[in-house]
Amino acid sequence: MPRLARSLTRLATVLLGAAASFVAQAQPIQLTDDRGQAVRLPRPPQRIVSLLPSLTETVCALEQCQRLVGVDRYSNWPASVEKLPKVGGGLDPNIEAIVALRPDVVLMATSSRGAARLESLGIPVLALEPKSHADVQRVLGKIGQVLAVPDAQRVWRLIDAGVQAAAQSVPANARQARVYFEVNRGPYGAGSSSFIGETLTRLGARNILPATLGPFPKLNPEFVVRANPDLIMVGARSVEGLSERPGWQSMPALRQQSLCIFTPTEFDILIRPGPRMAEGARLMARCLTEKAAVR
Repeated sequence: MPRLARSLTRLATVLLGAAASFVAQAQPIQLTDDRGQAVRLPRPPQRIVSLLPSLTETVCALEQCQRLVGVDRYSNWPASVEKLPKVGGGLDPNIEAIVALRPDVVLMATSSRGAARLESLGIPVLALEPKSHADVQRVLGKIGQVLAVPDAQRVWRLIDAGVQAAAQSVPANARQARVYFEVNRGPYGAGSSSFIGETLTRLGARNILPATLGPFPKLNPEFVVRANPDLIMVGARSVEGLSERPGWQSMPALRQQSLCIFTPTEFDILIRPGPRMAEGARLMARCLTEKAAVR
């Protein structure tokens, strides 16, 4: 009898969990997005179009990749999303292609175009644009709410623990290195208030771009020369011509090759504020360990 009772208890627990999940799946959802717009969905969406790679990755990190029916041209992780229809980019979405996919909701950045057009066609839009660690945690929670995924914050806990582990791997003689992280050839840099800047701070590095400049400021190349970083982090797409910028050939960081050049795949990880931030932290920690520790 005790064994039968335990079996019945387990069965009841499973049934209650299934019932709770069914109720959650049937409930309407209402939340406010990063535009300040109220977004209402009659039920958790089963057909999703994402126009921002970090949001695509967040849906998949919550184990809901199967709900994606279309993505922007830059979404490439996990590999399964590359098989999905491409519907342009955030700044040039293909509205007709999106409508043809019959999405229940479109995820996009606040800076993306096409939201008003999609909404006029009866397609709900959820605009979310993470720029800081706190934003990433918040966006995980909102997408978890939309998808009716319980404990979406477990993904954040894994990210946070991974960044902390990366920080602990940086040797003492690599800490306090003054770093310039270039986002693209504008040149645009990652400021202290950006998620990249926050990761650098957690790794013990010092960002040459103060928070007052904003998350991703466009810079005069001479600003970097005057700041004279100990270490430069840059993507392979932007490294050509660095020494030809005004004054850059005189910088010790370039003369001494205190430079980390990230492959396109690595750079995608680094510049996306989403579930792979811990992996990005490990890449930056490796750079600091290999380059800054030998100063």
